[in-house]
Amino acid sequence: MKEVSVQGCPTLTGSIERMENQTCSKSQAADSFLQFVMILDLLVGLPGIIMALWIFCKMKDWKPHVIFLFNLVLADFLLLVSVPFRIDAHVQGGNWRFGSLWCRVNLYTLSVTRSASIAFMTTVALNRCVKVVYPHHWISKLSSVAAMRISALIWVVVTALRIPLLTTNLFRQNEAKVNVCRSFDSYKVIPKPLYLHYVLYIFEFILPWLLLLFCSIRITYHLHKLKIGNQEIFHNAIRAVMVITTVFTLCFMPSVVIGLGSVYIKFFSYEKCKYNSWNQAFMIGIGFTYLHSALDPIIYFFSSSTFTNIFFNSSLCFRSCKRPGSGLLPCPLEK
Repeated sequence: MKEVSVQGCPTLTGSIERMENQTCSKSQAADSFLQFVMILDLLVGLPGIIMALWIFCKMKDWKPHVIFLFNLVLADFLLLVSVPFRIDAHVQGGNWRFGSLWCRVNLYTLSVTRSASIAFMTTVALNRCVKVVYPHHWISKLSSVAAMRISALIWVVVTALRIPLLTTNLFRQNEAKVNVCRSFDSYKVIPKPLYLHYVLYIFEFILPWLLLLFCSIRITYHLHKLKIGNQEIFHNAIRAVMVITTVFTLCFMPSVVIGLGSVYIKFFSYEKCKYNSWNQAFMIGIGFTYLHSALDPIIYFFSSSTFTNIFFNSSLCFRSCKRPGSGLLPCPLEK
């Protein structure tokens, strides 16, 4: 038979679809990486969240930045609750065994926790920036009650914006007769409610990322101008904002950049093999997104001196209590 070329993939006449699937076969590397990252997220993130919750319970003075960090912990916890179902699907070769309703709930929870994590990371950074650069502004004197109201508003907004995921049936059977549950997939016709989800996925990264860069530059510039005063406060602030920016960029940028690249390939220079490769790369980018709950304890550590002091005091107490003959002495925790 005569060989022809269809959309960049060599095929044989009479068996185009079969040969395309062989030539442009999906690599298992992306699935394996995603599965590995989610398991790692559970193994590392869950102990970190348990430790963080224990430390927050020890805190007596809940300042605004502590309230924002606590909500970040809640978002991470909700993510880890949802992750085991995704791990099970990947272990089953992508097969979703929990039905249509739980598929919607699971994808909804994953998206809400991503949005909430981004929002509270940004809020913590903005709070540190305003306190350092504009110490006399009314925003820098935000009360704990106001911080709780802001946190509640953030949760209301992120949960409301993701409602389309609850109203759309994302549970379907693919060409391989496997039941899949994905919000990002190769739809022939994309469900209209998902357009909002896709737009939010991009812009909820871009705007906060620009704000984080602004905070980093603003604090650094203010530090260089400072001639007198306590520079340690500024160094701590810039360190906290830089840590947040680094974690944010590492976890959320890859999936957005690769996702935009796959959109360009699909609509402007479509080649099936290249498009499949970009889709596999996008799955790896999604894997980085899951990492943030494992890395967020670093943010707690650098963003709150109270959190850091309680952690170190508790560690010292634990070591002294374990030392033979040391006795069980009360541990000094910051009040």
